[in-house]
Amino acid sequence: MSFREGHYYSHDENKNYNESENFQHEIQIAEYTAENLSKLWLKTLEKGMHGICFSMYENEQKPGDIISPEQVNRRIQILKPFTKWVRSFSCIEGNEHIPRIAHQNGMKTLVGAWLGDDLVLNEKEIEGLITLAKEGCVDVAAVGNEVIYRKELTEDQLIDYIKRVKEALPNIPVGYVDAYYEFSHRPRITEACDVILTNCYPYWEGCPIEYSFHHMQSMFESAKHAGNGKRVIITETGWPSQGGSLKGAFASNENAMKYFIDTQNWSKQKDIEIFYFSSFDEGWKVGPEGEVGAYWGLWDKNEELKYQNEK
Repeated sequence: MSFREGHYYSHDENKNYNESENFQHEIQIAEYTAENLSKLWLKTLEKGMHGICFSMYENEQKPGDIISPEQVNRRIQILKPFTKWVRSFSCIEGNEHIPRIAHQNGMKTLVGAWLGDDLVLNEKEIEGLITLAKEGCVDVAAVGNEVIYRKELTEDQLIDYIKRVKEALPNIPVGYVDAYYEFSHRPRITEACDVILTNCYPYWEGCPIEYSFHHMQSMFESAKHAGNGKRVIITETGWPSQGGSLKGAFASNENAMKYFIDTQNWSKQKDIEIFYFSSFDEGWKVGPEGEVGAYWGLWDKNEELKYQNEK
């Protein structure tokens, strides 16, 4: 995910959402000491999540490296007590181990085929996704992730991939992952999907933490409206714990904890399917996203749970 221009809601605009029963009240950081916020964050985590995005790479690793099943299994064991679902982003280079090992551990999977402008690699990804699904390791299939946003495929190319996977996997929900607004802007893609898989990132739109929770909810409502009755899953949402700021959005431990708590409470109260981004900090993301890219995990790069020494 990279920076997107977007609109966030001012205090006055938030008023309607605060008064609506569809929108849950958020916590206020000012009412908590750092220690008590950390305790509430941990309590929220221990209640469990619907889903989490699987962070594949250790300190010196990056996309393109081949990851062993042993490494995947170690991280699955860390995540297993806290989540029912795991989301993966690719079906090659070791990513194929994620849905297999997750299913072996009684977890469900949202499995993605990573698409780009390399058509040869796309074939490997699509075939990998179909193979995993036929093994019984895929509960929801994601064909592409923000490939339209990156302008690496045309709508027609993407729709052809979606239709191909749907034909091969008639009993599995198939969708495409992109930012919430793309499903309004591109109705042909939305129509081709069985399920709407939406990324909702107030941080990347420069939204201050004070308005971020309600903005995330409005993103979801936008995707839901575009889906016109289709199942909607938030495939990514999160907040970084350090790395600077973007317009009015500031990365900090306190903001990351607040965003997680609000998101998980809403997910449970309204039965919203959310895959939190992300599980572990990953250093390679400094390149494409700047320093902040390395700090989206609930666990740090050494697989240690964050925020346990807040005073």
